[in-house]
Amino acid sequence: MTLLLSFQNVGDYLLEQGLCSQSDKDNLEIKPVTAKNFNLLVTFPDGHKLLVKQERHDQEGKAAGEFMGEVRVQNFLEQFPQLNDLRCFLPSLLHFDPQHSIIIFSYLDQYRDLADYHTKENTFPEAIATTIGNILATTHRTTFNSQEYQDFFCHTTQPELSNLVPHFISGLERISPEIFGLIPADGLKFFALYQRYESLGQALAELGNAFTPSCLTHNDLKLNNILLHTDWQNSPESVRLIDWERSAWGDPAYDLGMLIASYLQIWLSSLVISPGISGDESFNLNESLRLATTPLDAIQPTIAALSLAYLEKFPEIIQYRPNFWRRVVQFAGLALIQQIQAMIQYQKTFNNTGIAFLQVAKSLLCRPEQSMPTVFGTASFRLNEFNFAA
Repeated sequence: MTLLLSFQNVGDYLLEQGLCSQSDKDNLEIKPVTAKNFNLLVTFPDGHKLLVKQERHDQEGKAAGEFMGEVRVQNFLEQFPQLNDLRCFLPSLLHFDPQHSIIIFSYLDQYRDLADYHTKENTFPEAIATTIGNILATTHRTTFNSQEYQDFFCHTTQPELSNLVPHFISGLERISPEIFGLIPADGLKFFALYQRYESLGQALAELGNAFTPSCLTHNDLKLNNILLHTDWQNSPESVRLIDWERSAWGDPAYDLGMLIASYLQIWLSSLVISPGISGDESFNLNESLRLATTPLDAIQPTIAALSLAYLEKFPEIIQYRPNFWRRVVQFAGLALIQQIQAMIQYQKTFNNTGIAFLQVAKSLLCRPEQSMPTVFGTASFRLNEFNFAA
């Protein structure tokens, strides 16, 4: 797997593309940025910065083409100028080279990712969550049930992105003997527990069948894909949503559920769990609340603020989807299972924290009504539009 750009030649590339002058090229400051793609942060003599992202190429010179989602959203807004207000929520794309899978953005120097903010500051302002809820609801509501917008994405999006959730769920249902040679021994514990719970498989199958694409969705909406302005209390553009690589015509409940799960992960990752925990029902969620270094009740008001803001901006969603909040809670459970899969794939482990993730995911998926206090805390009653009809 090879990369085309490096510290040595990125300046030449920018010069060839007309993105810098010769005098700038000789005075660029270049730093790596940690990510799955090999990113380069390029600082110009005048202080402005570019983020250069690239994909690895295989021996045949081919890349996965993940940046097409980013470009698709930008093209979508260009084709439908009536949606131009959404542009202020997105990063500023400057250049895309599909042949070499290179994409360049203006670097948002005054921003930090929201996961970093919450982790290091250990604070969860409801005002930030309210802003995110407004942005997400605006994106969904503005594009909801538009045949014209749907046609754009259906004609330009790979089928696997349009059916991201059903494909993931069907993959769990098709566990075969070959998996034993693909994942570490710890990872097999997850599949053993997953197969033990028939109700979990049934809930996931139901959720896959209920997946209803109806608007533009981000499809990877976690806290580290949200940027927060360092002076967010005084900035008119305090929040940006980045990394739209998986964006597609999707289900709005999935976006919201995934984001809620990202908040829940802060709590779950801070649990102090007994070494003797097993995958059975002895895992007591309420007992674990008091063992978390970041207690759940510190996060619940933020999740509630996010959801209330979403509902206030897009109240019609309840008319379109009477069971919308049931699905949101279930999609949050699905997102936790997706995180477990990521742990197994990248960290090669499924430990007690993973078991806690799975137990909470099972509760959200199989008993969404009863899980409402876990997700929203004492503020859950304010969402009086809840309707858990099947």
